[in-house]
Amino acid sequence: MEQYVIKPWDTRDGSEPTPVDWDMQVPPEVDAVAELVIKEYDMTVHNRTLITSKPDKGGAIWRIETNKGPRSLKVLHRTPERSLYSVGLQEYVVRQGARVPALIPARDGKLFVEKGGKLWIVTDWISLEPAAKVDLTGAQELCYGLGEFHRHTKGYVPPAGAKNSSRLYRWPNYYQKIAKKIGWMREMAKAYRETAASGPILAVVDKYEQQAIAALERLKASSYPKMVQMGEPHWGLVHQDYGWSNGQNGPGGLWVIDLDGVAYDLPFRDLRKLITSTMDDMGVWDVTWMRGMIEAYHRANPLDRESFEILLLDMSVPNEFYKHLKEMFYDPVTFLNTEAEGILQRVVATDQTKDQALAELAKDSSQYQPGDYTQVVVPRSPERQSLASTEHQANWQLADQMQLPAQSQVPEQSQVLVPVAEEKAVLAADARRPKAKVENKPDEVKAKKALRIPEPEPIRAATVKKPQEPKEREKARPETRKEPVKQEKERTPVAVQTTTPPSGWFIKAPIVTPVEKAEPAKQQGPRLKAKVAPAKRAKTGDKPVKKKASSQGSKQSATNKKAVAKKAITKLQAKKPLNKSPKTSEKAKAGNQVVAKSGSPRKTQHAAVTHPYKKTAAPSRKSASSQAKKPRSAKAQKTGRNML
Repeated sequence: MEQYVIKPWDTRDGSEPTPVDWDMQVPPEVDAVAELVIKEYDMTVHNRTLITSKPDKGGAIWRIETNKGPRSLKVLHRTPERSLYSVGLQEYVVRQGARVPALIPARDGKLFVEKGGKLWIVTDWISLEPAAKVDLTGAQELCYGLGEFHRHTKGYVPPAGAKNSSRLYRWPNYYQKIAKKIGWMREMAKAYRETAASGPILAVVDKYEQQAIAALERLKASSYPKMVQMGEPHWGLVHQDYGWSNGQNGPGGLWVIDLDGVAYDLPFRDLRKLITSTMDDMGVWDVTWMRGMIEAYHRANPLDRESFEILLLDMSVPNEFYKHLKEMFYDPVTFLNTEAEGILQRVVATDQTKDQALAELAKDSSQYQPGDYTQVVVPRSPERQSLASTEHQANWQLADQMQLPAQSQVPEQSQVLVPVAEEKAVLAADARRPKAKVENKPDEVKAKKALRIPEPEPIRAATVKKPQEPKEREKARPETRKEPVKQEKERTPVAVQTTTPPSGWFIKAPIVTPVEKAEPAKQQGPRLKAKVAPAKRAKTGDKPVKKKASSQGSKQSATNKKAVAKKAITKLQAKKPLNKSPKTSEKAKAGNQVVAKSGSPRKTQHAAVTHPYKKTAAPSRKSASSQAKKPRSAKAQKTGRNML
């Protein structure tokens, strides 16, 4: 059972309907792993009931009745490294005083159990009930609890070995993705014009695409670039799936549950999702509800003016249009013929009040104090450390991290003063951050990183090795190879002097024969010289046969030479009168136009000139006529070519 790895157990075909008990089943192997996990805790379980599952991801939650009261058993569907990030956050916010279920340690002291390739956690079962959705009061309770949660996440640094999750620097990419995919929707509607929703989509898709593009430009010109310079721990984490089911009322106030998808981000991104989804459910953008939800959040986690403006900017993006209509990419024909038209009508009708509501809310900007983002010190990456004390750091290590060095041996990350104006550096900071598990990366990844060296280093290395390289080449290669190397250097002096030739460079160089070395000045001579080389190399073979073949070849060669020479003499004789008769040339100049228009022998001679590939053709009889001997001017020749 230890070898079993939990994977998604969604085996349905895409065309099959969703079963009634879709989220109420797990494979028997997962049940068996759950029993093994329970044995790792100091408790006796009397009953275990499946509450919900995620067949498409491989997660599940059980309510277990124990001798210490009702508890919750949960398998986190993400990778152990990613789950360790959220487990550390859950323990962190509990210590900060947040209303989040506390993790119960296992027998070995860890706050999780690693089995089946997943992390398992156990918490006390908290009796909760959803907040009321029928009035603004329930929405304000939900937003106030969200603000409390965000405030408690500030300053969080994940444990060593956890996979970092951040969306703080990805806002421009997200806006660009929405604009691009809305453009895809246009092409999809054009490709399926026979579907019911094709026409309605084409009627509005341009407007929504322009909204996304305009929001991206406004984001670049906003305070976002300097806000993200504050760093990830400054802003804290977002829930990413916060709503009426994951924020519920319980003992002492509103509790936040299901934290396995948390990530670094501007915290009010959760608030934006909650507001826009609520407006979509209501079918109208109600300014009273929007203002009340923002004010409730502000009381728990104060917003500055820049945050309020970015919040409104994020609302202006066509988020709901993109969220509902992107289903066409999975099964376009079915979706465009069944659901798309009704969804589109509802979204368009709701958005009719959107612009006016956002314009009204923008008037509240002066009520918020401006933030200070002039200059900040940003660590390249938060220092990873265990949330437990130093002597209990092993309680946060995964099974494959037991051989890692202690955190105290890992050098601390230096801090860098980042100017506000460097927008490009801010947007690329997420890609530059070092990864947490450098020691566990495969050799191939290490090799790739080793190639990423500063530019001056390869130049210095080439300069050091260059004096020794010719000597090594002389020893390894025959003397006949020196000449082509010299010629190559003369053709490309810069490449040879500044860089080291790559592997296989000499293989691509032309092979030099002893004949070419003996006569270097004749290498680029006539092709007839190249034909002599095989005969000379053949002298070491059978002499009688080779001499006979050589004599026959020489006779044939002489015959060909005579024929070529004879033809050349004939052509020269035909051209001599043209060069020596000035009177004839003057007559030709005077009769250019007449000759060009008539079908005289000039045209026949011109046709022969336009085919130089007839090297062996005998001279035409017409070329020897008196008319053909008359030279033509350049103007006459040009006119003749145009007529052909």
